Amino acid sequence: MGLKIKSERAGMSGIIIFLLIFPFPAFPQPDSIIEVGKFSSEKVENRLPSYWKPLTFKKIERHTTYFLVKDGETTVVKAISEASASGLTREIQINPKTYPIIQWRWKVENILQKGDVHKKEGDDYPARLYITFQYDSSKLGFFEKAKYEAARLLYGQYPPTAAINYIWESKTPVSTFIPNPYTNRVMMIVVESGATQLNQWVNYERNLYEDFKKAFGYDPPLVSGVAIMSDTDNTGEFAIAYYGDIVFRR
Repeated sequence: MGLKIKSERAGMSGIIIFLLIFPFPAFPQPDSIIEVGKFSSEKVENRLPSYWKPLTFKKIERHTTYFLVKDGETTVVKAISEASASGLTREIQINPKTYPIIQWRWKVENILQKGDVHKKEGDDYPARLYITFQYDSSKLGFFEKAKYEAARLLYGQYPPTAAINYIWESKTPVSTFIPNPYTNRVMMIVVESGATQLNQWVNYERNLYEDFKKAFGYDPPLVSGVAIMSDTDNTGEFAIAYYGDIVFRR
């Protein structure tokens, strides 16, 4: 996977894009769905879900904590972020033309008072779902290609050229599409905003294929990975979120 680079934080979007660039194993799935995050079938004592791994950043000392918990009778992932940033990622290859529909659910306890998708210092969210897409040289200029070649030599593989970030924002209207303040190769899409839906499970269904085309103006390449992230390092705030199952459908 690859995903958000800043002087300290190196731009969360950019960092993730350049960190999630390792081999993308695909696992057998029913023809109609791909269960990227089957958290509900996990055992709480395992702490982290199968096939998912922590994503941390060298210059960020405080990490968000993620662990499996029971919410009623259902196992979910709980995230606690205290002026911190890190994520959970899964490397997986998916054809978004074949599986264009992504479904997930989450629950958030609070929004961020200083959160602002338009500003670097406000680029924090209590909950977000990150989708990265494989390298596509045809979408890069000469100097960008040189940077990607350098990354390939350093990491052994090309970083993705684009990412979609579904976010719970503080005040920006739902359905807003806006480039990440650190890089225009990450498009932020507001799926929830404000405090109206706090402390309740909210279900989402998006056509990732169509969202990508609207965001970038061309057909998406293969998905290279998926990440969940709750981060508050820029705002210095506190957030708690819960993540339910994540599924791609035909």
